[in-house]
Formats: sequence, structure tokens, C-alpha cells
Amino acid sequence: MDIEKIRCFFTKDRYLMLTGVRIEAADEGYAVCKMEIEEKQRNAGGVVQGGATYTLADSAFAVACNAGFIQREERRIAVSQSASISYMRPPAGTLLIATAQKISGGNRTGVYTIRVTDELGTEVAIMIGNACTVEHLLPQPQQRHDSV
Repeated sequence: MDIEKIRCFFTKDRYLMLTGVRIEAADEGYAVCKMEIEEKQRNAGGVVQGGATYTLADSAFAVACNAGFIQREERRIAVSQSASISYMRPPAGTLLIATAQKISGGNRTGVYTIRVTDELGTEVAIMIGNACTVEHLLPQPQQRHDSV
């Protein structure tokens, strides 16, 4: 699988780029993404904010769902239908790692598990995501509507 092709596609994901998520590995139905823990991601209690952990997990989910389509240059993408995350414990390290794996599904749907750990092996969270495939239409150029 061409990881650079997948990374290039996801540079268009502005939120992924803003949050500092890095795509480390990708294959059909599989992905690993990482994110350095920064002070700006800590909540008032001093631990990593759940939204930061969720963002990383959701990013790995998106990469795993779409890696095959991107590689084959298909005009469709997978989007999340639903996702549920359970937080187990705060990370002890300085790096979050999300590993997404397809566990079931067919051509149009998929169920994925996404496990979030830190570099020390601390189990931080687990997400279950359901995805469906839609036709990927590129944005159309804006049409001009001049006054008469």
C-alpha cells in the first residue's frame, strides 16, 4: 500500500492536520495513527481531554475505512454512521497511538475496533465504529449569479 498516497489524500482533512495526527501505517481495513500529547490537549484536571483521544481514534477509523478506496482511486469514500468510545485510563506516556482494524462488514458497510494506547502500553480507550460507503463527488466550482 502506498502510504504517501494515503497521507496526501488526508492532507485535505483540515481538522486532522490542525490536531497534529500522523498516519503511521495504512492498509485495507487497517490503520495506525499517532499524536503527541501537548499541554493544550489537557483538561482542567491535568489529563488528556477526551476529545483529543476521540479525534485520534476517529482519524485512525477514517484512514482504515478509506485506505483501499484511495489506493485504487475509487470515486467513493467511507463515512462514519456511528461510533462509541469507552475511556479506560489516562495515558501515562507522552504519545497516543490509535490502531484501527476492520472486524466485520461487506462492500458497503464495515464495523471497526479502534484501540488507543500510549507508547508505554497503557490502554487508554477503545472505540467501535460503524461505517458506510458513499459516492465521493468532488466539490463543484461555485457558479456565478450576476444580477440582471
